[in-house]
Amino acid sequence: MWDFSWLERRWPGAGYEDWDVAVGELADRGYEAVRIDAYPHLISAHADADWTLLPEWTTNDWGAPGRCVVTPWPALSEFLAVCRRQGVRVALSSWFRQDTTERRLALSSPELLGRAWLETLRRVADAGHFDTLLYVDLCNEWPLEPWARFYPGTREWNSADSHAWMRTAIDVVRSEFPTLPLCFSNTTDASSCHADWSAGDADLLEPHVWMATASDYYARLGYHYERFDLAGYGRVAEHARALFESDRPGWMNALDRSIDASAEWGRRQRRPLVTTECWALVDYKDWPMLEWDWIKEICAHGLARAAGTGAWAALATSNFCGPQFRGMWRDTAWHRRLNQLVRSGRLPAY
Repeated sequence: MWDFSWLERRWPGAGYEDWDVAVGELADRGYEAVRIDAYPHLISAHADADWTLLPEWTTNDWGAPGRCVVTPWPALSEFLAVCRRQGVRVALSSWFRQDTTERRLALSSPELLGRAWLETLRRVADAGHFDTLLYVDLCNEWPLEPWARFYPGTREWNSADSHAWMRTAIDVVRSEFPTLPLCFSNTTDASSCHADWSAGDADLLEPHVWMATASDYYARLGYHYERFDLAGYGRVAEHARALFESDRPGWMNALDRSIDASAEWGRRQRRPLVTTECWALVDYKDWPMLEWDWIKEICAHGLARAAGTGAWAALATSNFCGPQFRGMWRDTAWHRRLNQLVRSGRLPAY
């Protein structure tokens, strides 16, 4: 998952200032695909305009920690060309980043959401990059408020209104691009509700699965996804590892249950699973007293469990597999080993 970082983190040392280098390192570590933000709400409004984006957070290392100016097109076309040359497929998604005009709020109906994606995908196809696409996730972690700010309904995936939005938006895009796999990703813990969830007419399911959200780990840690306050990371630095080690089997079992429930959801819906955000903690970074070895241990455990189910068509090693997370990125052998495990896993039969 390279989210909006691929475009917003381009200052010296931010990780994505040279796309050829970054994508080359991705391929060298055994990755065959990457999921990025396509900014469809901005490209469909004014394709080659400059947009001033506001920071989503200052605490995390995804995206820019301050205001930045981006030009999503032709940048998207240029990035896709780099991936094409390096043999890397691209999944398009969107976090519907906030700009100074609040353009994202214009997507006030599922039809408008679908049309924004249509305009973006037409440009991708006209530029000759359509066969580089792997799938399209029409909204990251639908329908959570940080990303689906334009959605007027409740924040429950399995509500009638939520499914109506998903179906309508997917139908709009599918009418013109019938061979392109489409979905809405989600982040609700599978073990509590996925068995009875509908697929929402998606071609695949993209659950985001973490140990921290499959249990009461964050509640016990006192972490509340603080976006502009380092108090949360202070608690992570002081207590996160010790809390994990206090009941390693229990936390791993909670992760296993969530993975198994997601696999069962895919089987019931007869849809392949894709997971690009996963396994250990939701938020982490290079920071004093934050070590990577135990995070990599959890991620390796989760990936092996998921790969063994035969329910997944694509798997990430974590949501930290990008060059800005240097402590994890520099362990090339770890990435290669886990990606070999991905390739050796069984594919779903449906």
